[in-house]
Amino acid sequence: MTRPIVIALDGPAGVGKSTVGERVGRALGFFYFDTGVLYRAVALSALRTGTDLDDEAALDRLTTDLDVTVRPPSADDGRQCDVLLGADDVSHQIRTPEVDAVVSKVAASPAVRGGLIDLQRRQVQGAGSILAGRDIGTVVCPNADLKVFLVASARERARRRVAQRGTDATEPDREQGPRLEREQQAIEQRDRLDSSRSLAPLTKAPEAVEIDTEGLSIDEVVAAVIAALDAALGRPSSAPVSDTTARSRG
Repeated sequence: MTRPIVIALDGPAGVGKSTVGERVGRALGFFYFDTGVLYRAVALSALRTGTDLDDEAALDRLTTDLDVTVRPPSADDGRQCDVLLGADDVSHQIRTPEVDAVVSKVAASPAVRGGLIDLQRRQVQGAGSILAGRDIGTVVCPNADLKVFLVASARERARRRVAQRGTDATEPDREQGPRLEREQQAIEQRDRLDSSRSLAPLTKAPEAVEIDTEGLSIDEVVAAVIAALDAALGRPSSAPVSDTTARSRG
């Protein structure tokens, strides 16, 4: 029986892993799984239960007892998947600013990271799977058929986040600049936390193909990932022809 093809898609916060991973999965008929939703589910559960984020034993128990289900989206409301804690649909609750503020600290916990590895690996299925995160190519799926590391400047990632969240109609124009500055500071702090944690830090696997997404359209990034997979598998390129390959490097 042929094993599923695995694409490990890594990169820092706000670089576009979810959008790119979903689009590549749709183009190839592969299962797409954003591993970040598991860490967000733990973070939300910790907030709801008042768990001390500095208490490793408590986080270990929380992760071990976590009743989380991730499944294909049941509603066309912007979600990429359903995330349930028990019977409670928390697909949108895990994306709130409150969860954003603590998820990096939760993800830095050795108890949480270790407790979620097997659950992440079990998501590999079908003809192929794309797992997106920060340590997929280095820890979760070190034998992936293709490892991709997406990058973009903190400023560009902040701009995308602000645009994604939209503008409050009551917000004065003078607030747009400060919003962007605050978002950039938050992203830079997230980068520092993700890159400096002792267990499974954010880092590019030596054999990963790095793709600089700044200035590229989603279609161009998707084409670059598909072209990289074709090259890794030694088959003719099935990606649309573009100059994107000039922006990607191993």
